Order: sequence, then structure tokens, then C-alpha cells
Amino acid sequence: MKPYLLEESNWKQIKNQKYEVAILPWGATEPHNYHLPYGTDSLETGKIAEEAAEKAWNKGAKVMVLPTIPLGIQNMGQIELPFCLHTRLSTQQMILEDILSALYNQGIRKFVLMNGHGGNDFKQIVRDLQPEFPDMFISIVEWFKLFPNDQHFEEDGDHANEMETSVIMHYFPELVLPLEEAGDGKGKTFKLKSLQEKVAWTPRRWDKVSDDTGVGNPKKASAEKGKKFLEDVTTKIASYFVELAACDINDLYC
Repeated sequence: MKPYLLEESNWKQIKNQKYEVAILPWGATEPHNYHLPYGTDSLETGKIAEEAAEKAWNKGAKVMVLPTIPLGIQNMGQIELPFCLHTRLSTQQMILEDILSALYNQGIRKFVLMNGHGGNDFKQIVRDLQPEFPDMFISIVEWFKLFPNDQHFEEDGDHANEMETSVIMHYFPELVLPLEEAGDGKGKTFKLKSLQEKVAWTPRRWDKVSDDTGVGNPKKASAEKGKKFLEDVTTKIASYFVELAACDINDLYC
């Protein structure tokens, strides 16, 4: 029984415990090359939140990880693939608003949304919802952006790549097919130089970008690389949880 994990907690332990921070992992459900499960974003984000919460709890921070939301925003070329679940931005906002309302009415004033899907962009949603909860601190953590990719891995990419594959190999090895069955994750870039240089932005058409739904070669992935990477990621996130749990949200600015 883990007192920082809501799905495994019971009313007896929660009844007399004051929790400072609620953490909501949010992923997606979509193909991840041939070798990783559809639930990759949700599985890894929920597990990272759990591990970081455990480290924070062991340092005295009273945090609670909520059940993971597995519904992400998808690009064209993904949406059409069987069982790729696409959720509108407006739907995400309604889900988040309902969760925040419940927590707010229960006295929770510190909230962390842990995003694990690159297609999700919660900043504008948080800006829009914040006035409804003026004395609630709402923040976003995107674990996949905390370190430069080349600090832990050899190959680049951003979907079912060496990094994501290593993470799932460490956390859920039974869900990973042999890497010889994976596609090479070769991603195509835009022909327009301005798009390459990020002068402008447009969503990637996934069926034009990748033949195997992956972007980034996973073949050099390993559970060992995943473990080292996740140790750094969860330690950094745990430090934030500890700071947030202890702070006065009405006195945050220097």
C-alpha cells in the first residue's frame, strides 16, 4: 500500500492525513512504432509520477498521485489509425476543470499536471482556468523536456525513440517487443527552410513524417539507459514536489 498513490489508497489512511499536493499524470493512447504499447505515454508518465512522489514522500512531502488520464491530442495521420484516441482541447479543458473543482472543494491548493505527451499543450488551458481557482497554485511538469536528449542517449527523436524505448524497457520490459522487430523510426522533415528553422510552425502530418509511426531510432535503447535517465528525472521532479509541499503559495516571488 502506497500512501502517495490514490489508486492503492483507502479511506482509513486518507481520512486523517493532510495532503499538500495533488499530482495528475496525463498521457495519450496512440501507436508507438512496432515495438512499444499504445499506452506508452500514459504508462511511463504515471510511473514517473509515482517514483518521484515516493522520493518526495520519503522526505516528508505529503503528495498524492491521481489516476492517469490516457487521452491526448493527436495529429492528422495518427487520428485515422485504429484505436488511436484523439481528445479535443475543449474536452481536456472540461476534464481538467472538473478535477480541479473537486480538489478545490476538498481544500487542495497545490496542483501539478504531469504531461507525458508532446501533442498536449496545457499552458493556455491553465491560463484560462486559473481565474476560477484564484488561490490555487496550478503548475505543469513535462518530464521529457527536463534534460537534453544527448545527455543520456545516442539517438535523437521524439516518439518511440531511444529514450522512450529505454524508459519502457526499464519500467515495463514485458510490454516491449524485441528491438529487431522495431522500425528504424526514420522521420522526415519539412522541405520549407523556414519551417525547419522554426520561423513558423504547423502540425506534422504523421503519415507523411513516419512509415512506422516512430520518430527516432530505438535500436540502441536499453533498460540500463532508461534506469539512469529516470533516476535523474524522478530526483529532479521529487525536489520540486518537496519544495512545493513546503512553500507558502502566497509568498512565491523574490
